[in-house]
Amino acid sequence: MIISASTDYRQAAKRRLPPFLFHYADGGSYAEHTLRRNVDDLRDVALRQRVLKDMSSLSLETELFGEKLAMPIALAPVGLAGMYARRGEVQAARAAANKGVPFTLSTVSVCPIAEVSAAVERPIWFQLYVLKDRGFMKHVLERAKAAGVKTLIFTVDMPVPGARYRDAHSGMSGKYGPIRRVLQAAMHPLWAWDVGIHGRPHDLGNVSDYRGQPTELEDYIAWLGNNFDPAISWKDLEWIREFWDGPMIIKGILDPEDARDAVRFGADGIVVSNHGGRQLDGVPSTARALPAIADAVKGDLAILADSGVRSGLDVVRMIAMGADATLIGRAFIYALATAGEAGVAHLLELFEKEMRVAMTLTGARTIADLGPDSLVPGSLHHLS
Repeated sequence: MIISASTDYRQAAKRRLPPFLFHYADGGSYAEHTLRRNVDDLRDVALRQRVLKDMSSLSLETELFGEKLAMPIALAPVGLAGMYARRGEVQAARAAANKGVPFTLSTVSVCPIAEVSAAVERPIWFQLYVLKDRGFMKHVLERAKAAGVKTLIFTVDMPVPGARYRDAHSGMSGKYGPIRRVLQAAMHPLWAWDVGIHGRPHDLGNVSDYRGQPTELEDYIAWLGNNFDPAISWKDLEWIREFWDGPMIIKGILDPEDARDAVRFGADGIVVSNHGGRQLDGVPSTARALPAIADAVKGDLAILADSGVRSGLDVVRMIAMGADATLIGRAFIYALATAGEAGVAHLLELFEKEMRVAMTLTGARTIADLGPDSLVPGSLHHLS
């Protein structure tokens, strides 16, 4: 059976996963309007079809932060990815490395940095939040350096956690969450055998390494809630810029003025992102925010984009609107939950094929050829 990148893997993941895990990955904040707009607005961006352009030579390769990518895609940081397949971060990192694209490990991964980096030859990327516990931040950055990490993604759009009501309904949080999760796992034996039994330990590997004791799922939400820092500002990143001598990317930019601040700060890149619709509901979709940000800072730093990317077509759209590369999150998590490393590898193959078709039929031989001319004139008016 051929599984599409966007729909079929999601449905397969929904069948395989306990509901608390599926909805944790699938859901957004509040009424999830931004979550839906991310997909809908990007889908409605019209590509300009061209013909008879001799597309016998076509390359998806690009370079980012001195690193060659087989295509302009990186796997986004996703918390608890190791709960979606046995040692899920390791499996996803292997699939990404074999395909020639980066994998980004989340601060709140199940597998610690050392385990994931040791499993692949390609250096992984690492994502970090600005947290109250600066000791933890320094500790984990030292571990990342020791593991050969070169590229750091700093997520700045989470000074407080968003209101994710699905988590309370699904059993991810709430008074009876623990017993509901046990019952759900029992009703999903394939997941329970693969991950529940053989995927242990089920803790936050990077946090446990720092605390010297297991930080399990029950502690996860409390630890995050106690450590997010609403007082953060650009000055709180200065010591990290001095400490970290590799590329530093600021993730969570939706406004051109914030993008200009990132340039002034000395960031090497930004990720135009609304956290996949998981933070402030009602903010613009990434597709709506991206063109103005590209107009403001294109050429001053690398521009990445995420939120709503479900196919290779979406990658082409994002790049045509001004991104240099994209991150994919939910799409690879659905594939990981369904078929582990093989699922993520297949998903990336599908993205590559979809990109090749789109570039062939828009007359773009290289990633650098994608731009405003690749879009139907006026196709962005509905986003302005």
